[in-house]
This record gives sequence, C-alpha cells and structure tokens, in this order.
Amino acid sequence: MKLRAFKDDAFKDVSNMTEKRDPRARWLDEDPFENINNNSKTHTRARDDGNWRKPHIRVVAANSTGQPFFRVFGTQQSHKIPIHKGSIWHFSKTEVEHLSQATIAFTLALAFMSTEGIFGAISDPYQFIIGGAIYFLALTPAFVLHEIAHKIAARNYGCWAEFRASPGGLRFGVILAAVFGIVFMAPGAVMVAGHTTKSQFGKIALAGPVTNVLLWILGLGAILIGATGNSIVALIIVPWMWGNAVLGTFNMIPLGPLDGKKIKTWSEIIFYVWGIICVSLIWFNFKYLNGLIG
Repeated sequence: MKLRAFKDDAFKDVSNMTEKRDPRARWLDEDPFENINNNSKTHTRARDDGNWRKPHIRVVAANSTGQPFFRVFGTQQSHKIPIHKGSIWHFSKTEVEHLSQATIAFTLALAFMSTEGIFGAISDPYQFIIGGAIYFLALTPAFVLHEIAHKIAARNYGCWAEFRASPGGLRFGVILAAVFGIVFMAPGAVMVAGHTTKSQFGKIALAGPVTNVLLWILGLGAILIGATGNSIVALIIVPWMWGNAVLGTFNMIPLGPLDGKKIKTWSEIIFYVWGIICVSLIWFNFKYLNGLIG
C-alpha cells in the first residue's frame, strides 16, 4: 500500500510539472532542425484539402546553383517532431548564425550595387562603404523582418520555425552584384514544421508581405511628418519605400515556393486583395514618391 501511494504521489507530481511547464525549459528542447542538412530551406507547401498536416518536417534542399529568388526543390525527407511550446521570440544559435550570414552577404551585394560592380568599388572604396551602409539601413529591414514575420506567425501556431540561409543563393547574389552591379538574391527562407491547417499555413505566408506593407506605411508616415529633413532619413527613404514595395509584390506572385502560391491556395479573395495592395505601393512610388520628397 505504501508503495502504491508513493507511485500515485509521484504521478501527480509529474502531472503538475507538465501542466505548469517552466517557460525556461524551451532552452533545453531538442531542435529538430539541428541534425538536418540545411543548405536551404523554405516553407513547406500547404495542403489543398484543408486537413491538418501530419507531424513531420519537410526538408527542401535547394539546387546548389542558387537561382535568383527561386528555390529549386530537391529531395524531401520526413522526420517526426514535437509540437513547439516555447517562446515565439526564441532564436537558436544556429538561426542567429544563418541570419547573420544572409545579412552580411546581402549588405555586400548592396554595396557592390552602389558602385555598379567590383571595378567601381576598387576605384571608389569610399562610395562602396557609404553606399553599402545606406542600402543596409534602407533594405535589410525589408528582408530580415519579412522572414522573422513568417517565423513568429508559425511559432504562434505551435510550429517549429527557423531561418536557414542558402549558401548557393548568397554566393550567386554577391557574384551577380560584383560583376553587373545588380542585386538579385535568394538569401534563404524560414523553415516551418508542425501541425497547420491550410488556413494557418496561408496566414504564415501572408505575414511576410503584410510586414513589407507596414514598413512601407512607416516610411510614408516619416515623409508626411517631415522626417526627411533629417539627412540620414532623407538618404534611406527612397530605397526603403521601393525595397518594401518590390519585395512585398514579388512575394505575392503565385508561383513556386513564393508566398503568393500558399496564400492563393488558402483564399483567392485574400490573395487578390493583398496582391492589389502590394501592386498599389509600386504605383504610388512611381506617381507620387518623388513629388512628396521634393
């Protein structure tokens, strides 16, 4: 009887610990992405039937050639994973490293764009440094916050979600910018795994373009309140407005691994509404941006 009572008490203690999970325990959770080949990852495709996704992770390996802004799908592997219960704001060490690599490569490509290529950088290193800094401030938030928005939305639904850089895409983008002075890069993507409905997966995809629209509105607000009187704001505001408008619109294209395809699979009405909004930003930039700043 005493032994039975001890077992019952122990079971109750374990149950209480499970119900009141220490939030710090997330730091000890096993990361399902750590043991997976992470040359490049992207959002898995949403199911067309609207059913719950199976509890596995789909790993999408990109072609090493790194086609610009397109991920070439390779072999998919399946791994069972737990539901994520940790903080949506947690970034693993590996994820921070990949975000840093992508940001550095993106900044380097932007610096080459500011001098129209490597020969311009050699002849005018000052412009290479200053131009890179200006474009870094103007365009990096459009890319980084777009990806983080996907991550936070996915983690909010209990999915595992982490950014993984694409080495091939980064190399291609830097080389293209160095040779031709053009930035066209697939820096990587957020890798999502776990239970999601078609609706939830569409919302995870939509989080990226919505973030770019909000950043564009922030830029417009800065213009309207006269913040362009500040020299730094004046330098970054035009590329800020164009970067967010183009990135948001491009990702709404309903093709391949882009966000637009997942959003359209979830809801055609929402897809067209946000597609029109994103295209409108580009139209506004063409028609009114210069006049507002001038």
